[in-house]
Amino acid sequence: MVGFETLLLLVSRVRVVHHIRGRIRLKLIDADLPVPVPARLPDRSALRRAHDIAARTPGVRSLRLNPLARSCAVEYDPSIIPDQAWSDFLAGSRSPAAGILEDILRDTYREIVDAQL
Repeated sequence: MVGFETLLLLVSRVRVVHHIRGRIRLKLIDADLPVPVPARLPDRSALRRAHDIAARTPGVRSLRLNPLARSCAVEYDPSIIPDQAWSDFLAGSRSPAAGILEDILRDTYREIVDAQL
């Protein structure tokens, strides 16, 4: 499994395409990725794992992946994940909102890793 810190490196290459309260669309851009992104599309089991992780993340209601476009739409509960958390977190800001989202993601990641041990 990819380490959480490696996943954080990819965050700098994720952009918000569209955002309304409770729903955001994110896109992975290709330019000079610090970590190689597979040239081929992920297989169904990898997509299922991503969906399962999202389903376990507090505040995330649903996740729809579009591997061809390297994008995903996330429906979330703004009472758990503040709206500002997304843009702050993706920009690398150390705001309180970004910290909430990072803590949620880190805790979910740890829970999944622990479950696999």
